[in-house]
Amino acid sequence: MSRKTIVILGPTASGKSALAVKIAKKINGEIISADSRQVYKGLNIGTGKITKKEMGGIPHYCLDIVSPKKIFTVADFKKCADEAIEKIFARNKTPIIVGGTGLYIQAIVDNIVLPEVKPDWKLRKELEKKTTEEMFAMLKKLDSERAKKIDRKNPRRLIRAIEIAKIIGKVPNLDIQCPSWEALQVGIKLPDEILKENIEKRIKKMLKNGLIAETKKLKNSGLSWKRIYEFGFEYKYPAMFLQNKISKDDMLSKMLIENWQYAKRQMTWFKRDKRIKWISKEKQAEKLIKYFLKQNPQLSCFDNTKLYLV
Repeated sequence: MSRKTIVILGPTASGKSALAVKIAKKINGEIISADSRQVYKGLNIGTGKITKKEMGGIPHYCLDIVSPKKIFTVADFKKCADEAIEKIFARNKTPIIVGGTGLYIQAIVDNIVLPEVKPDWKLRKELEKKTTEEMFAMLKKLDSERAKKIDRKNPRRLIRAIEIAKIIGKVPNLDIQCPSWEALQVGIKLPDEILKENIEKRIKKMLKNGLIAETKKLKNSGLSWKRIYEFGFEYKYPAMFLQNKISKDDMLSKMLIENWQYAKRQMTWFKRDKRIKWISKEKQAEKLIKYFLKQNPQLSCFDNTKLYLV
């Protein structure tokens, strides 16, 4: 069997997980989740984590593998994904990587060699007391180039960038090496009005399914409010509501606004990679994948856009 992988990517609420399961059933595939929050146990509703029923009997990897009290880096994910890919190949099946975390996908597709930078817990504790604005200002002084590209509203990314910059001087450009398999990247691109509608349905469904209760459970498990904020707006605003800092209406409004902004940032990241084949319909994806799997392997390395380890 040829060593080929399929990547299904796109912004939040674009239907990646459902498409991946359908494709997996048709091509004898198994799925690797490339989502920076779905690795955590207990973060189910707020991350839109696929359920056992939705998996449809297809094995999924790199889901629910670490406690939310622990830090999980892109290097940790790459190790998990590399092991899963080899396991899937050994079963004579096709690995399907699915997710919206751009750097996680890039780390696998380009076989990025990641420098070992261990967490500095003392520094992290100090940074957790600061706002994202204060941390962004710190990063700008430490590494102005990284500051230009980072998501300045993401505290996890900011903390990691500052940590790396302080330890090794600056966030390094990543070393890209040839992977031992070929990948087809299929991106889902929907019209803005449809994506916005999907996002609204997604957020309202999360709240209906118990997102506030899930957030409360995380707090009761021993997590700080600050740590819960780090898991994204889906947990930040319910956490603020539980602390009586905002109303339920404000919570919903802020979640909708930030989700749309996040979707746009995801698309900005993905658009840098010209190898991605964009589709809007399931049939288009099926046609691309069928053709790709029939072709002889054409392994090659790419001089890709500069990437950073956060």
